[in-house]
Amino acid sequence: MKIAKTLGQFIIEKQADFPYAKGELSRLLRDIGIAAKIVNREVNKAGLADILGEAGTTNIQGEGQKKLDVYANEQFISALKHGGVCCIVASEENDEYIPIESDVSKDAKYIVAMDPLDGSSNIDVNVAVGTIFSIYRRKSTTGKASIDDVLQNGTEQVAAGYVIYGSSTMLVYTTGKGVNGFTLDPSIGEFCLSHPDMRIPKDGTIYSINEGYYSHFPDGVKKYIKYCQVEDQKTNRPYTSRYIGSMVADIHRNLIKGGIFIYPVTAGAPNGKLRLVYECNPMAFIVEQAGGLASNGYRRILGLDVTELHQRSAIFIGSENMVKKAEEMMACFSPQVTKKSFEGVVELQ
Repeated sequence: MKIAKTLGQFIIEKQADFPYAKGELSRLLRDIGIAAKIVNREVNKAGLADILGEAGTTNIQGEGQKKLDVYANEQFISALKHGGVCCIVASEENDEYIPIESDVSKDAKYIVAMDPLDGSSNIDVNVAVGTIFSIYRRKSTTGKASIDDVLQNGTEQVAAGYVIYGSSTMLVYTTGKGVNGFTLDPSIGEFCLSHPDMRIPKDGTIYSINEGYYSHFPDGVKKYIKYCQVEDQKTNRPYTSRYIGSMVADIHRNLIKGGIFIYPVTAGAPNGKLRLVYECNPMAFIVEQAGGLASNGYRRILGLDVTELHQRSAIFIGSENMVKKAEEMMACFSPQVTKKSFEGVVELQ
């Protein structure tokens, strides 16, 4: 019987890829794995514990927080504070970044940006949710780390990953040398390598977008949706429409099966809705490392300048040929999407 390789063992084996890290990046990834196990435990018993429903608070985006949002946020921040290798945590759930100034973290060189519970609006109805994380090395060499250390382009990420809490719990991550997936074995409490060297197919047959907003999309997005629906045997169309409403779950499925996930600009969100730092950049890094593409419709996501902590962006992400086709449609039919493009359009509430 083959013995499964655990996340900890895999990280130690790969530590030689990062000689400058001196084991710190490995410890940081293990800390994230531990926090993920704790959150997984609560997600799995959410219906039995008093942890479903609204927390009665809102985050910086003005979105109502679920109790599990708050719980997951606290668990990841706590794990990173006590790990000793992280100097700043930036979370989608907090207005400002959180400096870590404890004695154990005084020489810490890493910054973690995270969405602690992506898709949390689905938690009350038992649909898969996830955690997204992104890791950077601080740029400054003296004094306390600052906001300038946080606002780095996606190309500067040293690692990124996500955890999906579904029928099984998986942690998928990259350090810029391919993508590997680990499934949590509840019998031993360890993440075990289950999906080595993950690769997204160049072509897919799934498109994921909230078509309820169809009339409020740019023309380029409308044309691409119609393209997906037209019958054509050469390209295996019509494609299948699958939209869960949890970015992690939708992209995880498409990463394995092939497909595209689109969250475009709309009248109510002319800059896009998803967060560049916490969602778009880490997922773009993962998908690119698996052989796919990630774009805002015109430019590579990882090439976008990061100027704000809670900056938003549109995203077209997934199989290479599907993203390229969507970009063609945007270039032809929506060459310049601005707020003016949506004049006279009322966004659904």
